[in-house]
Amino acid sequence: MGNHIKAGENTPHTLKDAILHVLDENKAEEIESIDLNGQSSLADYMIVASGTSSRQVAALAGKLEEKLPQYGFQVLRTEGLPTADWVVVDCGDAIVHLFRPEVRDFYNIEKMWRQDIAPVPSRPRAHHAH
Repeated sequence: MGNHIKAGENTPHTLKDAILHVLDENKAEEIESIDLNGQSSLADYMIVASGTSSRQVAALAGKLEEKLPQYGFQVLRTEGLPTADWVVVDCGDAIVHLFRPEVRDFYNIEKMWRQDIAPVPSRPRAHHAH
């Protein structure tokens, strides 16, 4: 395989890179990766991408199921088929949201998540002398 992602390095980061590679290779549009940065127990990364039609959205979900095992990852479940306006592909440490463009514009979930991720207040340090 002519890519830089090595199988066997099963970290959330390599999973994200593998997903981005598969989506890019299969002509997904407006691919955006959001580092959830410990903000969610669901996943480390949220990846949002668009397909030009519900058919392409469904095809992208299928490509993830087909290709991720080559990198040592599995798709745990896929929701939103067969209508494929908004398909959620749960890859464990990364959740992929695939949209038809007008559906993505309507929900605008990446904006919502970006706003929710405020800086985490630093925890009081135990070694402060009072």
